[in-house]
Amino acid sequence: MKHRRATTRLAALAAALVLAALTLVNGASPAAAHAGNQSYLYLDITPTTLSGRIEAPLRDIESALGLGNLGQDDAQVTAGLAANQDLLYRYFADHLDLSGDGVDYPVTFTATELFYSDLPEEDDNYIIFRFTADVGDREVPRVIDVTFDPFFDEIEGRDGLLLIGNDWQGGVVENGHEVRSAFDAQNRTQSIDLGSAGWYKNFAASAKLGINHIRTGPDHILFVLVLLLPSVLVFSASRWRPTTSFGASLWRVLKVVSMFTVAHSITFTLAGLDILPLPPPRVVESIIAISIAAAALHNIRPLMPNREWLIAFAFGLFHGMGFASLVESLDVPRSTQLVSLLGRNAGIEVGQTVVVLLFFPGLFLLRRTRVFRPFFVAMSILFAVASIGWMIERVFETDLGVSAVIEPMVHVPEIFAYAAVFTALAAAVHWFEQRRGRLLPIDDPPAAADAAPSDSPVVASTAG
Repeated sequence: MKHRRATTRLAALAAALVLAALTLVNGASPAAAHAGNQSYLYLDITPTTLSGRIEAPLRDIESALGLGNLGQDDAQVTAGLAANQDLLYRYFADHLDLSGDGVDYPVTFTATELFYSDLPEEDDNYIIFRFTADVGDREVPRVIDVTFDPFFDEIEGRDGLLLIGNDWQGGVVENGHEVRSAFDAQNRTQSIDLGSAGWYKNFAASAKLGINHIRTGPDHILFVLVLLLPSVLVFSASRWRPTTSFGASLWRVLKVVSMFTVAHSITFTLAGLDILPLPPPRVVESIIAISIAAAALHNIRPLMPNREWLIAFAFGLFHGMGFASLVESLDVPRSTQLVSLLGRNAGIEVGQTVVVLLFFPGLFLLRRTRVFRPFFVAMSILFAVASIGWMIERVFETDLGVSAVIEPMVHVPEIFAYAAVFTALAAAVHWFEQRRGRLLPIDDPPAAADAAPSDSPVVASTAG
């Protein structure tokens, strides 16, 4: 009966893993790439504000406006742009019109920045022109008329693309790749229907962004894996010992990871709402790296045995400060910010839960074998070394190549294949050890296990 229940649990978990895999893979988005003969218009929309940016090729600007070569390095180009700022702003104001419900929205340009596209050529500079549109005291309509035609008359074959960068109420958050509409010499004006608006769309889009943060954040995944390693063990009589219950062990580690979420949600939200002042990014990122090393060393010599949730909570506060960079650009109403923050936190929780579900079955199968002790120690040391390498990189602003080694190991969708191979190997080792009667005895929860004799078989005895 016990084996039947265990099989049922594993089957249910396998189904959950498939759904989780689909969630993460579908949440992936391709990186944006700029073509050198196109200009790009990004719009940021809230119920009461309309703003955005134009990204235009530097060589087109020089050619169309007769500016010649503005320079060969960033400093020269920046100086040339500043010297011609009024001319540039007038030109783009003449080639961008925004209106809604029959009302024109005057455009004011506010800043200019250099930007590099993903083109392999050397002359791939783009210039960003940020602007705001004056909508008065009216709400921004859900249908906006847009005219966009820079360089169409001056340079043959030029066209432009429109992207909705942010429309929180419409479910678009930090979009950098999905093109909404195209403009060319015969098609210069279009009506852009933004569709319906609602807080639930903001929440769903923000949740996808949170999932994507896990998908692209190797340090976050590494911290979750460090917390996961001892989840199939219980510390008693100065030793780590195999746990008894699959369900109880899984539930325990999910609670630990959830405490991590609660902690980073606190600082993440406070920072996102400008309530909590943040230390310099280099300090925060260094502390995040230290947290991984501390958690990994705890596995080898426990500081708070069977209270890993305290470690997760303490260091989660610092991870939340790192996540605050995700909301630095949220120039939106407070209610919109709160919904977006809640959605991102929910997405992060889903993402890290998927990581747990991917690797927990293999760890549970491996925990009673003689392979687990060297594996447990080796992985803890590996994670500690990687995180110390990250810390050195961030403190001294150098590159030791740590991310180049770690990122391929946690990249989606490859991580699903790694998890499947790991689980299959763990099952084979478990079966082999079981056939030879060499499985280590399991232990009870901490309260009962503390009474166990100190000379009983152990999985890891590196502490005490």
